Amino acid sequence: MVIGRHRCGLALAAFQSLATLSGPAFAQAVAKGLPSPTEEQLATLKGIYEDIHANPELSMQEKRTAGIAAKWLKEQGFEVTKGVGGTGVVGILRNGDGPTVLLRADMDALPMKENTGLPYASTKKGTDPASGRETAIAHSCGHDLHVTWLMGATQILAANKDNWRGTVMAVFQPGEEIGEGAKAMVDDGMVKRFPKPVVTLGQHVLPFPAGQVRLASGPVLSQSDSLKVTLYGRGGHGSGPESTIDPVVMAAATVMRLQTIVSREVSMTDSAVVSVGSIQAGSSANIIPDQAELQLNVRTYDDGVRDKVLSSIKRVVEGEASISGAPKPPRLTMLGRFPLTVNDEDATAKVTEALKQRLGADRVQPAGNAAASEDFTVFARAWDVPSVFWFVGGTDPKRYAEAEKAGTLDTLPSNHSPEFAPVLTPTLRTGVETMLAAAGHWLAPQASDVKAR
Repeated sequence: MVIGRHRCGLALAAFQSLATLSGPAFAQAVAKGLPSPTEEQLATLKGIYEDIHANPELSMQEKRTAGIAAKWLKEQGFEVTKGVGGTGVVGILRNGDGPTVLLRADMDALPMKENTGLPYASTKKGTDPASGRETAIAHSCGHDLHVTWLMGATQILAANKDNWRGTVMAVFQPGEEIGEGAKAMVDDGMVKRFPKPVVTLGQHVLPFPAGQVRLASGPVLSQSDSLKVTLYGRGGHGSGPESTIDPVVMAAATVMRLQTIVSREVSMTDSAVVSVGSIQAGSSANIIPDQAELQLNVRTYDDGVRDKVLSSIKRVVEGEASISGAPKPPRLTMLGRFPLTVNDEDATAKVTEALKQRLGADRVQPAGNAAASEDFTVFARAWDVPSVFWFVGGTDPKRYAEAEKAGTLDTLPSNHSPEFAPVLTPTLRTGVETMLAAAGHWLAPQASDVKAR
């Protein structure tokens, strides 16, 4: 494959750069590889994690978190560019001839209240840009951990330059939760401003046993579409509904009818999800409002299925409005879209082998498709390079085993739950190790290269 041939050429360049070392010194550098984080480093990272967790920031507002990341990168010797796509941070560490590898972490938190009971739980509030309303803020998806993982990996890479060659591009991305951050960075000239990577690498914490890692090639995360539907009625007094056209009833009927799209219009061999996550209407018990708003989310793995589901949503919404006698047609507004996350087959095989060598084969398992969505692949698509995205477990293994035995895995707190709180041991260490292992495959020459020369 083209990717494989390109990497071999880069490995040769890396070898030639390292050839300035003597034979024994060169072989020793290859064998040594990138070290694991020390207990002292993990303690520092734990403090950073707790601070970021306690001070979450909403999408595209991550000024404090971006400042922490930028300061850290500068201290490690990276060339740092702030404000990319708003609050994005890009750090470049050049270390001789060799490939450029992009390592990404997302920084934003969620507009929700945390209920973990942790001593460093968030009590922060802010203004949700989507609604304009005040909201609690919480790192209930794990992005605080992603930031900390990448900080740990960059520190070890910077401190061990004798063990690798090439360029590390550390990307701290804003706005993943709303699907705007990666696109904003690309729209800000990222492709022209920074070196082209040969691969983009990212990871996400999920609720399976801590210490385990899961990945697979092909589609691993669904594409996602978010919509706002505005339904129009005729308002009036709650005591006289006969003189109104009630958008609340219209909205209720629409929500129920939308549930039949997947169950009655999507084949059992395909998959899709249609969820109504928000209903907003009215301000008083005795006033029938003149409009209602729904916010919908759609997840699919296939473009044909996506087109069919979106068309059906439009038909259902317009049909319910017509049946209700709405004074004007409803308005459908696209709020955002996440692309399909597809792992490159060749690159995923290399990452899988690197993870097995570093962690042990028993800790690296195949991943199934997930209905969650990500904008991580926007970077790879912009440069037209392969990407690999994998998952790191964050649930206490004993708790997971007990729930599995009892058949209650669905009760464990998952991402976006107010109770979601990954255990830091060994999750913190594992995420640093996996990033180092994956990046090291491209940045360090292989033992076979040494023997061949």
